[in-house]
Amino acid sequence: MLDLSSRTQKLWRALVALYLITALAASPAPARQSGAAAAPAAALTDAERGLAERIKAENIKEITTALSAPAMQGRGTGQPGGEMAAQFIADRFKKLGLKPLGDKGSYFQSIKFREFQVTPETSLRVGDSSLKLGEDFYVSHPFSGDKDVSGRLVFVGFGIQTAGRERDDLKGIDVSGKIVVVIEGPPRGVTRDQWRKMKAGFLIKKNLFALGAAGLIMANSGTEETPYQMLADYMTRRQLEPAGENQLPPQFPPFLGVSDAGAEKLFAASGTTYAQALERAHRGEFVSQDLKLQAKVKVKLRNAKATAANVVGYVEGTDAKLKEEAVVYTAHYDAFGVGEDGRVFPGAADNALGVAEMLAVAEALAASPPRRSVVFLAVTGEEYGLHGAEFWVKNPTWKLKQVAANLNFDGIGTEVYGPLKKLVGFGAEHSNLGALLESVAAATGNQVMPDPMPEERSFYRSDHYAFVKRGVPALFLMGAPDIDRQALVARVREYQAKHYHLPTDTVRPEWDWEGPRALAQVGAVLGWRAANADAMPAWLASSPFNRKRGTDEPPPDEP
Repeated sequence: MLDLSSRTQKLWRALVALYLITALAASPAPARQSGAAAAPAAALTDAERGLAERIKAENIKEITTALSAPAMQGRGTGQPGGEMAAQFIADRFKKLGLKPLGDKGSYFQSIKFREFQVTPETSLRVGDSSLKLGEDFYVSHPFSGDKDVSGRLVFVGFGIQTAGRERDDLKGIDVSGKIVVVIEGPPRGVTRDQWRKMKAGFLIKKNLFALGAAGLIMANSGTEETPYQMLADYMTRRQLEPAGENQLPPQFPPFLGVSDAGAEKLFAASGTTYAQALERAHRGEFVSQDLKLQAKVKVKLRNAKATAANVVGYVEGTDAKLKEEAVVYTAHYDAFGVGEDGRVFPGAADNALGVAEMLAVAEALAASPPRRSVVFLAVTGEEYGLHGAEFWVKNPTWKLKQVAANLNFDGIGTEVYGPLKKLVGFGAEHSNLGALLESVAAATGNQVMPDPMPEERSFYRSDHYAFVKRGVPALFLMGAPDIDRQALVARVREYQAKHYHLPTDTVRPEWDWEGPRALAQVGAVLGWRAANADAMPAWLASSPFNRKRGTDEPPPDEP
């Protein structure tokens, strides 16, 4: 599942907007529907029971193991392992009898990328001290190219300037030409959800750059869920952007994150410590000051070109008219490949498992096609910003206006914790797919539960969201055993700390493969019912995404 990259890249794209906003103003968020209305239980039909029986746990285990094996080299986008994985999936499609839906009659939809790697020559020097890349600081998505800037170091607290100047963290501080140190919010008394809904972080950064800051250093950049070291580890890996996307302008300043230990070095000549300044800022005191040191930032990149491919095939529907429409299944096959330091990121749970579940559904539906056609789309580049899914919806190989729904397999393998009993459908509150999921859950002996970790904002963080933005109803499926929310969250947090996006995301002996099988069965029946219904799934009138399929309108603001 996508984590850090999409959020950061969206911020960077937003920072090059032409408008300037300097005021922060809170506004109440609209009420959101907690879930779709439950549908009456509908027992599985004979055809659906046959469909479910064709899904085998041993096949899911075999595919997951093969895709996460050392030979696949972490399935990196634009790396040899990624090419091997794409060919593996294409071979499976062919074996199952899926028709190709890629470029020039193939299963492959080629995508060109620009690749970036921060090199060891990158440096941050403050006074007489040199900070260490990774340990003390990282460069946040340096897509604007190499940088070499210097300036006086100034601190502006949280950088808040309210409309009436009741609070002005920049009072008396000229940031023009300076390297500006700012605390990543929110301040105490403001929740992260409130801070996000105000778009406070974006407005503050935009304002500082518009006022002429030569560079920006974000302190307090980690959270309990995403500590600094996790951020730094990710940001020092190779990064990718589609080749056709606009680069940031050359004059765009460098943007760094700094650890707590690194931040203390910035305050060495200030007469106070970073820890003291942070605590005072949280109390609402004015802490902005000249830090009395010169700073020099050097960003050095290695640039390259890369090519990767989505893998796409389809099962033709049986109805002469409805087969022109399609239900699209998605699962991203990429992981982080081989790192600069030789580490391999197998991505077993995230997301070899999801691909295996999708292929299990493909095998079942290929043997018994529904009325509508069914497209199976294994996408690349998800970990770098949903790039494969975004590319497909912008360059669809099936008309978007005729895509009935998207069903997405992704996650961190919560379904392997035991026999499946709980289901989460991210996006269920937006369309009547939510009611359909309730019906399938009841028919398969499962229970739909609310998002157990809404603060993770999973609805916005996987490939289905590319479809949602273009007006296609979608569900991102997650499964779990019969444990309560607290126990599930504890297991997820443990996985995030030990395995998420790390070389330790491997197939483990204790995995219960009946869970993935059951989740694939739910996904298969869900798609079967959507593909056989007289009408395509529809948005609920209350959803902000209630728009026509194929729309080019920008999506509503994320909460």
